[in-house]
Amino acid sequence: MIPRRAFLIETMALALAPGCMAAPSSSAGHLLLSGSLQQGSLVIGRTQPHAHVLVNDTPVLVSAGGIFALGLQYDQKRATELAVQYADGATETRSVQPVPRTYEIQKINGLPEKFVSPPPDIQKRIDDENVRIAKAREVNSPGTAFSEPFDWPTTGVISSVFGSQRILNGIPKAPHFGVDIAAPEGTPIHAPADATVSLAEPDFYLTGGTTVLDHGHGVCTMYIHQSMLKVIAGRAVKRGDIIGLVGMKGRATGPHLHWGMNWFQMKLDPSLSTRTPAPAKA
Repeated sequence: MIPRRAFLIETMALALAPGCMAAPSSSAGHLLLSGSLQQGSLVIGRTQPHAHVLVNDTPVLVSAGGIFALGLQYDQKRATELAVQYADGATETRSVQPVPRTYEIQKINGLPEKFVSPPPDIQKRIDDENVRIAKAREVNSPGTAFSEPFDWPTTGVISSVFGSQRILNGIPKAPHFGVDIAAPEGTPIHAPADATVSLAEPDFYLTGGTTVLDHGHGVCTMYIHQSMLKVIAGRAVKRGDIIGLVGMKGRATGPHLHWGMNWFQMKLDPSLSTRTPAPAKA
């Protein structure tokens, strides 16, 4: 079940909450946030140009138009603290309290044991590939394609949702940090927004054909289990461009696209940032 979103939530109510204070100035009150504000969501900030923004005391990139990004952890309970300093010296603070979610438990059986409990030599390969994926998530480019709602990258049926606790062949594993879209092998995968390809690898051990798209400001999306890639690292893509084909390479029991989203290394739910609640059926 896809959580309902109110993607363009103005934060007037938050601005009136206790602890939200701003210095008296013409700049005060120019901080707007949009996104579901649920645990695991991408939040888009809009403020004045040339403002400086701290997220939990860490500076973040702000575009020339005053746009910035932040994420809320999938299990985050404490508020995220924002502090803005405007060009005229005025300041504004905001506490963003994540809306809690309840996650499913998903049991998957019938996986080859080598994918559930890999031997040491294979685990070394997996660790090396994970380092490369993490490196791709470090990109902090100035693009702002992340600030508009995303398209679903392929057609099909949602077969697994974000945050589900995974039990593989009876062994508890990490939560499922993505959305699985079941579709016939070879179904085209499209870029959900403008991006630059920061990683494109055809045959990682667990994730098979793997692509990471950089949408700016640390926001990236990931596409795994592809049967074929249609892009190379460094290439710019536009919303709607074909970037690969649905497959079942790596750890998969059937053809599907695993679609992930990150704010740097923080794993987010891409289904909370889409134009529509679900993809079109194949």
